[in-house]
Amino acid sequence: MSRIAVAATAPFGADVLERLAERHDVVALLTRPDRPRGRGRRLAPPAAKVVAEQRGIPVLQPERLTGDVGVHHHQPDAVVVAAYGRLIPNELLDQALWLNVHPSLLPRWRGAAPVERAIMAGDTETGVTIHETVEALDAGPIAAQRAFPIGPDDDAGAVFARAAEVAADLLDDVLSGEPEFEPQPEEGVTYAEKITPADRELDLTAPAHEVVNRVRALSPHIGARALVDGRPLLVWRAREQDGQVELLEVQPEGRRRMTYDEYLRGLRS
Repeated sequence: MSRIAVAATAPFGADVLERLAERHDVVALLTRPDRPRGRGRRLAPPAAKVVAEQRGIPVLQPERLTGDVGVHHHQPDAVVVAAYGRLIPNELLDQALWLNVHPSLLPRWRGAAPVERAIMAGDTETGVTIHETVEALDAGPIAAQRAFPIGPDDDAGAVFARAAEVAADLLDDVLSGEPEFEPQPEEGVTYAEKITPADRELDLTAPAHEVVNRVRALSPHIGARALVDGRPLLVWRAREQDGQVELLEVQPEGRRRMTYDEYLRGLRS
């Protein structure tokens, strides 16, 4: 069992934290400050903070990352970064071994949205890379990497869950001894840009497989937008049927998610 700190914010990072806490001594969580969320704009904690508080793990939430954020006061053997959401400055990286969990087969899909971009691109394989954290974005030398398939029906939620499971297994091996690092290949670098509002818009006249891939990439955490018969809908599930897009699960404005058949019945009633 290793003594580690974790830097995580988003749900993927929270999942990795949960799994690591079952196997290792997690001495601290570094996460982003609470932010207003929802229609009421009430202050809400990051997903990783919720997990840490449930497990009694000390939580650090600095607005700015400086050389004294408190992580190293807990004397971890290593700091694991998983969907933290900020670049770690050298003044912190120089104080300990920082390991980044990235849900792609680096150097493919460096950046903010590797799972979503892989599915949008129609990739049939992705994976997890554990690499040394450096100031450059997802560019550090690799300690471990494992591939797994993206199934034709897998959405981003399924891929993130599989990636968290693989990450915990890889970290067991990396943390069990002195990790060995290999530089990332210079060829094959691609970047997974942050999802923008434009990325969420569905063009239902585009090839069916492209539309379905976009829906899968944005579900169940973001949602794709479409205008169907003049009515705006969030689309959560769809499939390709005989070369056409078949909507399966949608959400009208101000209402709950429902099957597309339920939605159509509501229009007729």
